[in-house]
Amino acid sequence: MNAFGNIFRVPELRKRILVTLALLAVYRVGCYIPTPGIDREALASFFQQAGGIIGFFNMFAGGALKRFSVFALGIMPYISAAIIMELLTVVIPQLEQLKKEGEYGRRKINQYVRYGTVLLCLIQGFGLAIGLESMRGAGGEMIVLNPGWAFRLTTMLTLTTGTTFLMWLGEQITERGIGNGISLIIFAGIVASIPQAFSNTFRLIRIGEMSILFGLFLIVLVFVVVAFVIFMETSYRRIPIQYAKRVVGRRIYGGQSAFLPLKLNTSGVIPPIFASSLLMFPATAANFINHPWMEAIKGFLSPTGVIYNVLYVILIVFFCYFYTAIIFNPIDVADNMKKYGGFIPGIRPGKPTSDYIDRVLTRITLIGGLYVSAVCVLPSILIGRFNVPFYFGGTALLIVVGVALDTVQQIEAHLLTRQYESLVKGMRMRGRR
Repeated sequence: MNAFGNIFRVPELRKRILVTLALLAVYRVGCYIPTPGIDREALASFFQQAGGIIGFFNMFAGGALKRFSVFALGIMPYISAAIIMELLTVVIPQLEQLKKEGEYGRRKINQYVRYGTVLLCLIQGFGLAIGLESMRGAGGEMIVLNPGWAFRLTTMLTLTTGTTFLMWLGEQITERGIGNGISLIIFAGIVASIPQAFSNTFRLIRIGEMSILFGLFLIVLVFVVVAFVIFMETSYRRIPIQYAKRVVGRRIYGGQSAFLPLKLNTSGVIPPIFASSLLMFPATAANFINHPWMEAIKGFLSPTGVIYNVLYVILIVFFCYFYTAIIFNPIDVADNMKKYGGFIPGIRPGKPTSDYIDRVLTRITLIGGLYVSAVCVLPSILIGRFNVPFYFGGTALLIVVGVALDTVQQIEAHLLTRQYESLVKGMRMRGRR
């Protein structure tokens, strides 16, 4: 708390925070700028009866998809392109080699991610335009006022420009703000729904549909779950590493102890996003395909049903192992340790070390997968069993807590850098005297 009290006393940090808030305000204003050619009332009535993957992406877009604003696609095409590029680096040797080339390789891969984002935006924009032309509001009115290629091309151009602008905003927040620009944009979109959630809860308490005692229970539950998520997200399995002493000339290197931190939730929020997308796709397709089989599948895969939640947990655990295997290679870690003279006490260098790390990672990934599953199933229990009037838990909570922790670390890093610079400057002035 003392560190936070010093935030606005540091001019550079104060400037970065104000720039970040200003750019996030621009994003929130853009969420209300409409895309031309849409009947807003008909679209709002359609979203009241639609759910599935549409509501899922609307949450990440900060409600912009529901309003079909210029930011309707949000930043998700960029995230999708980045994930696709991450997967391609595993199967394409050229991309894997490019990734190892330092700053140049990173910039080149980011350039490919941007190109992929534009391509995905054009495809998704065209798909949304086609889908909206076939949709009707609750009263049967058309959502698109003038269907045709003029509307489709306008929508593709508008939505692609909006997402490209969001990419630029994220880069500006990263460079001129406090960092994590893309993550903060997603964070702002999710947090924007919190006031409405509290308003709905107080309204139900006021009209007598929810007891005050249950409302207090929900508040306590929110704090407990958030504290649990923070604890799990900051939990690591530390593997001790010992570095052997090396004599080079008259200097002695090594002989120090360190730790290899293995995060409990190595894969982050990617597994629940993949799992939700797979399970919500049939329910979303049923809104457009009028067939008894599709209606039956939609009924089986109800988000509050047992079948949905069991499949959800299985897919989350599977994708936790799958994505962890992609982003963390125990063989490379063991080779780097051996290269710099490091070893795990009691474990031989080389393959035995990689096998040991893989065994530990397999165990903690199971714990992390079950933890992520529990957090993601929580909203279904609260809404389906207790009729809670807001969405709490799931991927949104993991993202909000993760981004908040990263932002706090960024602020602390700026404060420490400021203190270090002041200390060095003071030592130099004393040395001159």
